[in-house]
Amino acid sequence: MKTITENSLKAEAANDNININEINSLLVQRLAEKGIKIATAESCTGGLISKKITEISGASAVFDCGVCSYSNEIKSRVLKVSKATLDAVGAVSEETAVEMAQGVRELANSCIGVSTTGIAGPTGGTPQKPVGLVYIGVSTKDKAYAVKALLCENKVNNRERVRELAAAAAMYLAYKEVNSNSI
Repeated sequence: MKTITENSLKAEAANDNININEINSLLVQRLAEKGIKIATAESCTGGLISKKITEISGASAVFDCGVCSYSNEIKSRVLKVSKATLDAVGAVSEETAVEMAQGVRELANSCIGVSTTGIAGPTGGTPQKPVGLVYIGVSTKDKAYAVKALLCENKVNNRERVRELAAAAAMYLAYKEVNSNSI
């Protein structure tokens, strides 16, 4: 599984000639150009991805739905995340992120689903799952995967910063997927 950090996210985006601060606009534009729709399932970002997508004019043509699935009950009941997965590895895991992305894509019948689940902080972290750990899931009809993000490189446990970076990373991964020829 790929792991990204704040610095690697910004470097990779810059290498693709993308200003990460404008990724919501670029994502909406690219989705519209390809005529496809996206859905989001958010835990630690609490609806921030949905907010950023819908800030852009024309988002209604490309945004199907956003599920803010903060509780495990909603992850399981609405997004169909397996209770066995939640019991075995917890909400903050690669497996849960993948199942969330698949669940929201299927719920909305979208071409792509993205998800976030993590520890935004400043409390709630453990040595195994520290503050700033976020798993980002991506699902298309042909594949599903998760990326691990470690978003507290500078040891600044700023909740809003972790949420903003996680949302930007999720939109960037969605943008890259939409830009590929697989959708």
